[in-house]
Amino acid sequence: MSTDVFELDCTVRTDLGKGASRRLRRLEGNIPAVLYGGDADPISLTIPHKDIIKATSNEAFFSHVITLNVGKKKERAVIKALQRHPAKPFILHADFLRINEKQSITVKVPLHFTNEEKCAGVKIGGGSILKTLNEIEVDCLPKDLPEFIEVDMLKVEVGSTVHISDIALPAGVTSVSLTHEDGDLAVATVKAPKGEKADKADGEDAGE
Repeated sequence: MSTDVFELDCTVRTDLGKGASRRLRRLEGNIPAVLYGGDADPISLTIPHKDIIKATSNEAFFSHVITLNVGKKKERAVIKALQRHPAKPFILHADFLRINEKQSITVKVPLHFTNEEKCAGVKIGGGSILKTLNEIEVDCLPKDLPEFIEVDMLKVEVGSTVHISDIALPAGVTSVSLTHEDGDLAVATVKAPKGEKADKADGEDAGE
């Protein structure tokens, strides 16, 4: 579990619509956001852009329970969607989902690859690691939400592939993908050194 604590000060937004959102971003340095889910109605919010930019610079923000200070009320939530400007380092809109400590949530959690330099397929076989996923979607109670999930590459040999089912998930955490047919996706593969296949083919041709 992470020791990071994320809190964002918010205000309720009553001036809605695209024009209002543009004015919010351009003139006030704030962004529009929405909080939904649970047993309460959705709330349109305003969040200072500088605050959410700082928060989102930490990878853990995206797989962490966040406290939204809405006036005197504290709402616990997770980030569900973040809209960024296509060309500039601006956040345009954020969606937050309320959580209930007794109900499971579905969140995308980043993968952290360990022992890459010590990987058997790299250190002994001379191969290279090709990563095909950098996050997976998990289902768990809020208290069990991990900041990240480790993928140990130590014993992976050349030509071998690590799948989601090979990852040791923390207690109380399950993979959403594995609940679907053909959902055991590849996470990383150790590729053979360049030229090895060609050298092998040349050797086979010489023997004919």
